[in-house]
Amino acid sequence: MSPPDGSFTPTARSQVRRRPQRGHYDEAAVYGVLDAGIMAHVGYVIDGQPFVTPTAYWREDRKLYWHGAAASRMLATVAEGAPVCVTVSFLDGFVVGRSGITHSLNYRSVMAFGRARLVSDLAEVRAAMDAFIGRLYAGRPLKLRPTTDDDLRRIALVEMEIEEASAKIKDTGVTDLPADDAWAAWCGVFPVETRIGAPLPEPGMGSGGPPTADLAPYAEGTRLDSALTAAAQAYGLPVST
Repeated sequence: MSPPDGSFTPTARSQVRRRPQRGHYDEAAVYGVLDAGIMAHVGYVIDGQPFVTPTAYWREDRKLYWHGAAASRMLATVAEGAPVCVTVSFLDGFVVGRSGITHSLNYRSVMAFGRARLVSDLAEVRAAMDAFIGRLYAGRPLKLRPTTDDDLRRIALVEMEIEEASAKIKDTGVTDLPADDAWAAWCGVFPVETRIGAPLPEPGMGSGGPPTADLAPYAEGTRLDSALTAAAQAYGLPVST
């Protein structure tokens, strides 16, 4: 549920209870985490058995999209309107204290709830998949073999409007306890980042040479979230950071 002020109203299923000061329900915080990622975990239930499936995703306004093989059990289930919980998380640091209880992690995470629907119209699927490639590699769809209807029939695409969402973010140093003062053990934070590695051209395929301009955001050494932001901006999308 989302009021007109651009935030999500938490309920019992989305309220952050442990360390509630780390919870955020505004669109800027939620979208900031979602837009920084590309992999999500989709939680759902089939015949009473919980499952969690990792998948690539993307966001358009208040809607999340993901796709997979047309025969996917997960997609067939959630596309029928089953309740879904989509989570995205990032490890940002190891927090090392002077006692075991003060060791911690810095992180960003989002839980989003809703009910998904199958996108069955091939024109909608084509537009969505072109947008997915375009937002990652601006201009690249024009360089690729045109997608055929048979290509599209091999996949299933689902759309989920976010009904509720909460972000939980921790970005702090060490929390010391009075009893730790007598100990000289090193304490501090080890930042953790995911960065783009050196490109590995596929031998015997493609045009060869260095990556083309549509791949410029993925320069070696670039932070993944920065690369995704730059790619989306090149595509012309507003991005929450």
